[in-house]
Amino acid sequence: MKYFDDIEVGERVAVGRHTFKADEIKAFAARFDPQAFHLDEAAAERSHFGALVASGWHTAVMWMRLMIDQRKREAEAARARGEPVPAMGPALGFRELKWLKPVYVEDTIDYAYEVVETRVSESRPEVGLLTVRATGTNQGGEAVISFVSTTFVERRPVKP
Repeated sequence: MKYFDDIEVGERVAVGRHTFKADEIKAFAARFDPQAFHLDEAAAERSHFGALVASGWHTAVMWMRLMIDQRKREAEAARARGEPVPAMGPALGFRELKWLKPVYVEDTIDYAYEVVETRVSESRPEVGLLTVRATGTNQGGEAVISFVSTTFVERRPVKP
């Protein structure tokens, strides 16, 4: 993990990869997005998707889970090297959320983010605001999800 001051616009971070299975697509949909094309293969075949697809919310949640796991790995590695771990979060929200392509059973999505803007907080100068474009890309190289998120990141402490 980096302090805000060490982050540069244009940096790209791979957060992880996930393959969507039919049983997890259905389980997520049953709890959070119970539309027929997420729950039932026959109904999905009759839909404009032509086959069972993951909820867009499921694809977004997987990005979040993998991003948190990636941050934990980075923090653990920094601690193992005896380095401080800067605080990060909370996020201020998402915008420009786009579900660009459906995610089908057995699609493998690679999730990443790219830094698109940084600025020091005017009201809290000990932190910066990090804005990233988060993406998910399927095994065919097609973007399936995209959104922009802004979060707080601790600035490097000033030495007296």
